[in-house]
Amino acid sequence: MPAYKTGKRTQQYSLEFKIKAVLWSHESHRSSKDVAQALDIHPFMLSRWRKEYREGKYGMPQNNKAPKPAGKLKAQDELQQLKKRIAELEEENDILKKWQRFQAEERHKGIGS
Repeated sequence: MPAYKTGKRTQQYSLEFKIKAVLWSHESHRSSKDVAQALDIHPFMLSRWRKEYREGKYGMPQNNKAPKPAGKLKAQDELQQLKKRIAELEEENDILKKWQRFQAEERHKGIGS
């Protein structure tokens, strides 16, 4: 998770973490505020990451395409989308579990000192 620089107490997040946060915040059923709260980061930080992502600073190709309309989908396409959604939710759940363990370990370290 985040690592502290020496001297200042600023957190450094991995590129992978930033990209996943940005991608989650772009999903239609999630708000940026909810994503920021779930990841325990400030909404302004997420907004800055979104801007940097749009500008291509993360080495990702820029995607300015609008998502496909959810009109007439074949059953197979719908099944693929549902499987993808399940995988995303499982991944999000795993990240939240790891974050919860990290927070518990930090609290435990604070009590022990």
